[in-house]
Amino acid sequence: MNLGNHLFHARKKSGLSQEEVAEKLGVSRQTVSKWETDETVPDIRQSKKMAVLYKMSLDELIDFDIDVQEIQEAIDNTREDVQEKIDWTSAWGKKYPILLQYQAKVNIPNYTLRINVMLDELKKEYNFNEQDAMLVLKDILYHVWKERKSRMKG
Repeated sequence: MNLGNHLFHARKKSGLSQEEVAEKLGVSRQTVSKWETDETVPDIRQSKKMAVLYKMSLDELIDFDIDVQEIQEAIDNTREDVQEKIDWTSAWGKKYPILLQYQAKVNIPNYTLRINVMLDELKKEYNFNEQDAMLVLKDILYHVWKERKSRMKG
């Protein structure tokens, strides 16, 4: 994703028009348009002002990741019966090859047993259905991953 798209989506996410951004930054609407179409790039001062305006850090503005928004839109626009036909392991395996390789190395029955115990506990203790228990467990794993990643950086 290029910088122009990052700027466009950050502006859209903040709910501002090009005119509003231009007015607040003291530039023309055409200038904002040129930034968003990669005809030109904002200087560092303009970028910092934009980050403040969009309520994000300069790093976040520059690293703004539209992939998440694109994925959400794809999920929202895909029927459930179609979603169930998608081989998510193969799809994600293109980006993360370990998903296509771990089966030969990992003791899957061992982990399956332990995960099933956790799912059953969530269902029993919180009266979750099967899908909700799976989603909660997946979210807990995500938060554990973020915490561990954060500790590795620090």
